[in-house]
Amino acid sequence: MEFGSEFYWFILIGLGAQLVDGALGMAFGLISSSVLLSMGLPPAAVSASIHTAEVFTTGASGVSHLVAGNVDKRLFFRLAIPGAVGGAIGAYVLTQLPGDVVRPFIYLYLLVLAIFILARAAGKFMAKQEVKRVPVLGFFAGLLDATGGGGWGPVATSTLLARGGQARTTIGSVNAAEFIVTLSISATFLLSMGLQHLSIVAGLLVGGMMAAPVAALLVKRVKERWVLIAVGVLVLSISLFQIGMAVAKLRGG
Repeated sequence: MEFGSEFYWFILIGLGAQLVDGALGMAFGLISSSVLLSMGLPPAAVSASIHTAEVFTTGASGVSHLVAGNVDKRLFFRLAIPGAVGGAIGAYVLTQLPGDVVRPFIYLYLLVLAIFILARAAGKFMAKQEVKRVPVLGFFAGLLDATGGGGWGPVATSTLLARGGQARTTIGSVNAAEFIVTLSISATFLLSMGLQHLSIVAGLLVGGMMAAPVAALLVKRVKERWVLIAVGVLVLSISLFQIGMAVAKLRGG
C-alpha cells in the first residue's frame, strides 16, 4: 500500500487535533473534519475515516489519562456505556436524519455552555455539586457524536465543566470513555459502509497517537482556570462559527 504526499498532512492534522482534544477533552472530530473537508474530501469519507482513526487515538489518549491519574472510574462507566448505545443508534440512523436541521440546535446549546464555563473561570460560579443524570448525558453525547460528525467531547466535557466538574478528572474520564463510544460508532459504520480511505485513517492515527501522551501530561500540569478558559473560548468559537455558517446558508438558500 502506497501513500502520497497528502499522508504527511493527515499526520499533522491528527497530531494537532489530538493535542487539543487530549488537553481540552474535545475537538478531535471537529478540527479534523473542518480541515479535511476544506481539502475537498467527501463528507462521508471524512466522517468514516475520523471515527475509524479515533478508535486508536482515543484508546491511546484514554490509557495516557489513566496512567496520569486523570480518570474517575465511576464517571467513566456512567458515560461510556450509555454513550456507546447512543453512538450505535446515531450511526445506524445517520442517513435517515437531516443532520443540517439538528446541528444549529446543538451549537446553540454549546454557546450557552461556553458562557457558563467562562463565567466559572472568572469565579462567578463555584458550584462543586455532583452532576446528575450522567448516563442521560452520555447517551445524547454519543448520539450527537455519530449523527453530527463530532460532538462527544464538546457536549460531555462542556456540560460537566459547566456544572462544576473538576477539569482534570472530567477531561480524563471523558477522553477515556470516548474510546468505548467511538468503538461502538466505528463498528456500526464498518458493518454498513466497509473500510475505505486508509491513507486518511493511517495519517490521523499516527499523528494522534504521537500527541496523546503529551496532551495527558498537559492537562495534569496546567492550572484548572486556564483549562476552563481555553475550553470556553474553543467552544464559544466553534458554536459562533457554526451558527454563522448556518445563518449564511439559510440566507443563501
